[in-house]
Amino acid sequence: MFIDIANIKLKAGNGGDGAVAWRREKYEPAGGPAGGDGGRGGDAVVKTDSGLHTLMDFRYKREYKAENGQNGMSKLKFGKDGEDIILKVPVGTLIRDQKTGGVIYDLKEDDMSVVVCKGGKGGLGNARFKTATRQAPAFAQAGNRGEEREIILELKLLADVGLVGFPNVGKSTLLSIVTSAKPKIANYHFTTLSPNLGVVKVAEGESFVIADIPGLIEGASEGIGLGDEFLKHIERTGILIHVIDISGSEYRDPVEDFYKINEELVRYNEKLKDKDQIIFANKMDVPGAEENLEKLKAELGDKYEIIAGSAATTENIDLLLRKTYNKLQESDYKNYETYDEAHVEVVEEVEAIRVYKEHGEYFVDGPYIDKLLRSTNFEDYDSLKYFQENLRKNKVVEKLEELGIEEGESVFIGGYEFEFFE
Repeated sequence: MFIDIANIKLKAGNGGDGAVAWRREKYEPAGGPAGGDGGRGGDAVVKTDSGLHTLMDFRYKREYKAENGQNGMSKLKFGKDGEDIILKVPVGTLIRDQKTGGVIYDLKEDDMSVVVCKGGKGGLGNARFKTATRQAPAFAQAGNRGEEREIILELKLLADVGLVGFPNVGKSTLLSIVTSAKPKIANYHFTTLSPNLGVVKVAEGESFVIADIPGLIEGASEGIGLGDEFLKHIERTGILIHVIDISGSEYRDPVEDFYKINEELVRYNEKLKDKDQIIFANKMDVPGAEENLEKLKAELGDKYEIIAGSAATTENIDLLLRKTYNKLQESDYKNYETYDEAHVEVVEEVEAIRVYKEHGEYFVDGPYIDKLLRSTNFEDYDSLKYFQENLRKNKVVEKLEELGIEEGESVFIGGYEFEFFE
């Protein structure tokens, strides 16, 4: 099965906590703080791998976590940094923000890696808090939390050429002849349930990647059939080979078929109307094809390159491939920009502090407050003093006073209740 979209949750590693420790050496009677810093949490990284072609690996597992940083240790030993988690995806994968649907990254090159969630910084050990007036700090800093993000992985195939056309016009047969791909081929609609990729060798040193885009029928752009699931893969291609059943064997008009498919492409994305197309009038070996070919040339011959042939007998297949390769060399399609309009910038999480009043009670919370609380030893005078200094430095006391707090009233800081005194 072809999986081209996956919803996953990424979590970077938390930074390790700084250590509270003391020197105990035999010849150091004064001792002193000797707690080391915590290690940095691992990043959550997404990296492309040209050997992958689907997002199947993400179908069942939805949560991925990087390793936490190790806590600091005694004797000023730093904690070990956490290992990154690296998720490998096919080239051509978009990373979308799950909340907005906007594109965060467009991974269009092989071996391209991006940090989606950054690991938390390690906390400082108590040795870092020693000052001239604070000789024995009995507290250390907690590590930062790693970033978390819910994302959508969406694969858009990176093929040079896309085969489009109604079902049963011979796209899969053509693909099987010109490449080593082995798509299912049968005489009924929707045989192909996933895009098939293959490499076409035109001559020594001349080749291109071709994809059969299945499921295109009238109304595909609106979700009828399977077409809307696969239209996204057309966006990345440089040229389209529009395969038409010129024999009209299914009692359809070849010219009408051409216009209907193009209408679906434009409805899905208006920019697709500018994509180069070569028309392959297939099934010339079937009676009635010559008459339909003349009609097709009269209608479209001055606008498009039309090559008549047969995938079944291989008539003019070499000519089609040569014309396609030459047109690719004239195109600059590989310098494309992602068609998706909405892009989301990844902004590093700010350690905000919220000070607010709700139902007559006062609250202080936020990531910074959470970290400050985890860093505080409430049984140690110096640690409490450091806690209060940080609240003042970050204008928490000032904001509480602006909200009208008075001495003796309670304030809830990160889930702990304190009595307010100026």
